[in-house]
Amino acid sequence: MATLQVDVVSAERSLFSGEVKFVALPGEVGELGILPGHTPLITRIRPGTLKIVHLDDKEEHIFVAGGVLEVQPHQVTVLADTALRAEELDESKALEARKRAEEALQQVENKEELAVLKAELDMLAAQAAAAKQYNR
Repeated sequence: MATLQVDVVSAERSLFSGEVKFVALPGEVGELGILPGHTPLITRIRPGTLKIVHLDDKEEHIFVAGGVLEVQPHQVTVLADTALRAEELDESKALEARKRAEEALQQVENKEELAVLKAELDMLAAQAAAAKQYNR
C-alpha cells in the first residue's frame, strides 16, 4: 500500500509525524485532498481543519490557523501559524475571543488594523466551528 509521510508543525511544537493514507485540509483556493503520488505543490493554508486518515482508517483532526503546505509525491509538510489538536479546542474561549475582536473592530482607525482584525475574526470563527464539530 502506498503511503504519505506527513509532518505537521507550528511555531510552538510538532503535532504529528507519521505514515498515513490520506490528508485533507483547507487550501488557499479550496479544500485539498492529498493521496500518495500527488502532484507537487506549495500553497497557503486557510484556517480550518486538517484531517489525517491513518493506515488503520482511524481519523485524526488538527485545527490549523493558516500557514503553508508543501506536497511532494510521498511527503506532506504542513507549517501552520497555529495548530491545535481537536481535543484541545475550546468553543467557549474561541467565541469569547471572537466577541472581543468584534468589539475591537468598532475602534479601528486604519486599513492595516482592519485587515488584521478581519483575519483574526475569520480564524476564530473557523476555530469555534471546529471545536463545535469535534468536541461534542
